[in-house]
Amino acid sequence: MMSWTFHTRTQGARRRPTKQRSVAEADRPRLTVIGEAFIDLVPLPDPGSYRARPGGSGFNVAITLARLGHRTAMMARLGENAFGGVLRSHATANGLDLDYAPRATEPTTLAVVGLDREGRASYDFYLQGTADWQWTQPELARLPEDTAVLHFGSLASWTPPGSELILAAAARRHRGERTLVSYDPNIRPGFLGDPPHARAVIERSVGAAHVVKASSDDAEWLYPGAPLGEVAQRWLTLGALLVVITDGPRGAHVFQPELPPVHRPGREIRLADTIGAGDAFTAGLLGGLARRGLRTPDLLRRCPPAVIAEVADEAVLVSALTCERVGADPPYAADSAWSAPPRPLTPGDLSFR
Repeated sequence: MMSWTFHTRTQGARRRPTKQRSVAEADRPRLTVIGEAFIDLVPLPDPGSYRARPGGSGFNVAITLARLGHRTAMMARLGENAFGGVLRSHATANGLDLDYAPRATEPTTLAVVGLDREGRASYDFYLQGTADWQWTQPELARLPEDTAVLHFGSLASWTPPGSELILAAAARRHRGERTLVSYDPNIRPGFLGDPPHARAVIERSVGAAHVVKASSDDAEWLYPGAPLGEVAQRWLTLGALLVVITDGPRGAHVFQPELPPVHRPGREIRLADTIGAGDAFTAGLLGGLARRGLRTPDLLRRCPPAVIAEVADEAVLVSALTCERVGADPPYAADSAWSAPPRPLTPGDLSFR
């Protein structure tokens, strides 16, 4: 008989509390993430045993941003049950601002993780009637007014009933031209139907974003047989200013309007697993833009391509280091990473606690 042994662990518990942050960190621009926060049940070596770890694409992005030193607000509907408490404790330990995260009465979403022999993750989700999708207009109206960068995406952006309200909130900020809006579809084919239906859903969100990050697997499933450059050009035509498509160990492809595509190489690593790798990349990308002051659509439009390539390299680095850890456990940035003027992050700027 299979036994289910759940081990919980809050990573990064030695992170200093928010109230003890330096004045410099408190003065940094606010980055806000809207998305899901759930529990990943990660398999242990003992068959039938799992470790319960905080997860969810939006949650992983927010945790990574906070560990990289950014002032980060997480807007997720966190349940009042035991797993909701695990998520809140993990968020607080990592310095996330939960003032804008609604308290939900619904249960916490669960994802059972499967790992193949190469450490690549797959997921079985238990999300019927759970907290992450039940957004209301008043809850989303709490989005911080001083948000400089807004990120949304993944399951919460295309799972009803809350997905329409999330899209509307992102679109309002996009139209205002004062907030840099980011989107990552993070495709899960089992929940999106067939590619034609999914394309219509995803492209609406692409049209509400300035920065779009996706994986090559996302692009290939959405647009079967289409070259990555063709997919990126379609999204640029919809209004994106920067499209980055990750390509696993091969790095990432960067696309901007009226500029030739740029490839940024991957890094050699000792792979533990790929859980949270794409989310770490997203956070590295957005964090790199924010750290350089590229926090409005106009500034992004005028940014030199060499700087964008530099930011993409940072995202590759953050993602690569995350892949060397079990589960979604991204690195921390040293205070030296916030030097002025901004400089490229190096492995020496990042560490684990």
